[in-house]
Amino acid sequence: MKAREEAVFSKRTAWPADENPLSRKLAALKKAGHPVLDLTESNPTRCGFGYLRQDWLSPLASSENLLYDPSPRGALAAREAVSRYYARRGASVDPSQIVLTASTSEAYHFLFRLLADPDARILVAKPGYPLLEYLGALNDVSVTPFSLKPDGWSLDLAALKRAASVKARALMLVNPNNPTGHFISPGDREKIVRFCRERSLALLADEVFFDYAWNPDLRGVSFAAGSETLTFTMSGVSKILGLPQMKIGWIAVSGPEKEKREALRRLEIIADAYLSVNTPAQHALPFWLENAEAVSGEILRRVQNNFEAFMKLPEAGRFIKERPQGGWYAAADLPDSRSDEDWALHLLGAEHVLVHPGYLFDLEGPPQAVISLLPEPEIFLEGARRILRRL
Repeated sequence: MKAREEAVFSKRTAWPADENPLSRKLAALKKAGHPVLDLTESNPTRCGFGYLRQDWLSPLASSENLLYDPSPRGALAAREAVSRYYARRGASVDPSQIVLTASTSEAYHFLFRLLADPDARILVAKPGYPLLEYLGALNDVSVTPFSLKPDGWSLDLAALKRAASVKARALMLVNPNNPTGHFISPGDREKIVRFCRERSLALLADEVFFDYAWNPDLRGVSFAAGSETLTFTMSGVSKILGLPQMKIGWIAVSGPEKEKREALRRLEIIADAYLSVNTPAQHALPFWLENAEAVSGEILRRVQNNFEAFMKLPEAGRFIKERPQGGWYAAADLPDSRSDEDWALHLLGAEHVLVHPGYLFDLEGPPQAVISLLPEPEIFLEGARRILRRL
């Protein structure tokens, strides 16, 4: 009998199958019944917030949700709600410029398919979100990093130009940066827009943490307000409303009229092939976005209070040099006696505290840890005390 041939899989999914040492140690601790203080928690629905109340579900009970009336760009009422959301933040975005998606990750997928042929390159600032490399690989796109200046995380124009020496199709930014929490300054914004316009690059702006400005004076206006170069601004309810399970996000398209119109025509075809945004979430979106400030306000107070409590602990100022300007995370310097991965393993094994090693976010230089500021205050503060005790 002829031997059965092995299944053939794509190269784009040939990821290492083994767990990393940190995951193995975490699994072993949990199996042994040891409680772990998780300072990597990024799911707000597990952090004891009061905004998770019953009336958030009321729009989902509408009888309209039993009817299916698909629209490639998304329901008009939902897109109008997104338009009002931007108007409250100083950006004029017509509902026709908005395409709804099931998530920001899907928005990346749509945009990579729209802009890049196989093996094309997308320029991405680092430090940055580790998921982007995987999303690029899944779409046969190469992610080419360029480093920000570590002193204040400002734009390094020389580094950007070096990265762009290869054929690039788009420039990708997270505003504010994840995990450093720094917003793009007006001066850097002007340089970025000019750079993209001169080199015919699309500008992709991920603004999922845009509402979490610790100092609103530093936030500026959303990239969705831009008109000088073709720009795609992404966001969604996962962060704005702390509702990652509701799976609805969007792309706001702006820029020169001719390019914007063609981009929307092509995006509509891509979105029509999937029609992935569920009807109940679209119907609920106007109600949810009208109440967005209450949610982001509660989360922002928790994040800032946790950070201030951490900074009041003895020796904390030695390890956090840069105060975040926004977002949910903080990056802490660690002693250079170990690598950041070894420090994460040591803190987990010795103190049962889980942190992200900095290399996961392409943080360069001295060993660093990235900690989430979302956990409930008692959990966060106890974890912070253990970290400082061990350091």
